[in-house]
Amino acid sequence: MKRRDFLQVTTATTILSVTGSAVCAEKPKPKPKLQYNSNGKFKIAQFTDTHYRVNQKDIAIESVHLIEETLDAEKPQLAVYTGDIVANKKHFAGNITQAWDDILAPCIEREIPYAVVFGNHENDHSEMKRREIVHYIAPKPFNLTQPSPPSITTGDTDYVLEIFDGDKIGNLIYCIDSGDTGCPFGCEYNALRSDHVQWYREQSNAYTKQNGGNPVPALAFFHIPVNEFSEMIHFKKRDQNKTIIHGKRQEDECTGAINGGMFLTMRECGDTMGIFVGHDHVNDYIGMWYGIVLAYGRWSGTKTTYGSDKMIHGSRIIELTKNTGRSFKTWIRQRDGKIIDDINVPNDLIAKK
Repeated sequence: MKRRDFLQVTTATTILSVTGSAVCAEKPKPKPKLQYNSNGKFKIAQFTDTHYRVNQKDIAIESVHLIEETLDAEKPQLAVYTGDIVANKKHFAGNITQAWDDILAPCIEREIPYAVVFGNHENDHSEMKRREIVHYIAPKPFNLTQPSPPSITTGDTDYVLEIFDGDKIGNLIYCIDSGDTGCPFGCEYNALRSDHVQWYREQSNAYTKQNGGNPVPALAFFHIPVNEFSEMIHFKKRDQNKTIIHGKRQEDECTGAINGGMFLTMRECGDTMGIFVGHDHVNDYIGMWYGIVLAYGRWSGTKTTYGSDKMIHGSRIIELTKNTGRSFKTWIRQRDGKIIDDINVPNDLIAKK
């Protein structure tokens, strides 16, 4: 899908709009324009794997409180929910729409733009299909989530967000749906397959062309880690930069069994400087593999799912500064208010020679 075609299904202005809104009962409200603050900063809060459910709200509500406290402390310009937000196959019960209302309310109440990408558990329940969920949340205030374009048949939340410096795009955010459990090849977890890869390449090339042939520095958010996360851990000596890995690794990476080629394509296109995922609840590490940062968010769930016995729930924060190329800062904010693994990218991830 060419960028001009992409823009035809959004608004004609630079303000982002949710596609597919014609099927919604409520008319979407104008979408905010993402831009750096007066200090040239743009801060993102990543929340992942909340596994929220209303039939156990007395426990699940702690994820809502975490989100509220993080937004109040960090005051980000964007929140990104990276999958398994309202889900739990074995125990889920309750009103799906109410659950989404609850988990998104902290951003809406604070007038903070937010974006959602789905994980592998978003369609565990039968009440609403994945695309129906997208259309339900589409008209909500400050929501930037968009349905995948027709060219993508293996995902439902694939879209690009633009961060502006005046009228110029300074950074991009690729939001990508890594799919659900299972795949046609018999593997446990889906992979980012050829339709995603082709879509990403077309978007990247279009933005690069618009920017005079220079790739626009970008971040990518999705749920299931690409295979290169495992490769970085087990074969990091192959990378000439000898990455330094910060953070916790308390379980094996549950990647898609088949490598769909997304990482290589990102490396070739030259715009993506960092990939941020969830899925593996008790991993929160960050490293750099062949020039691209690979990072887990901090698990934001509660006792509705696994992880609480090994990790304090929290959020990963990413701070961009305009006109700084492929550098940025990131850290973990825990629920107890403690800041850990405050990293300057790329300097803190490259071994000193």
